[in-house]
Amino acid sequence: MEELKSAIIEFLEGGKTKTKFYFKDIEKAVKQKIPEAKTLQIKKACSALINDGTLIYFSTGSTTMYGLKGRGITEDH
Repeated sequence: MEELKSAIIEFLEGGKTKTKFYFKDIEKAVKQKIPEAKTLQIKKACSALINDGTLIYFSTGSTTMYGLKGRGITEDH
């Protein structure tokens, strides 16, 4: 789980112009680094990062994106 969390954070921190990402983008990046990772494991790692305050959900109403807390424009700014 910690390896997945690290891979997710590394991917999100690497976004030079984007601060919010779709789950499918996160999943693709994590699977490039950890090919044996399963979708459900990645979802659970994202949920754990949201629960501990590292990530936030960003919803436009029709879609949900993930981002690092404090980066970019968010609903709590």
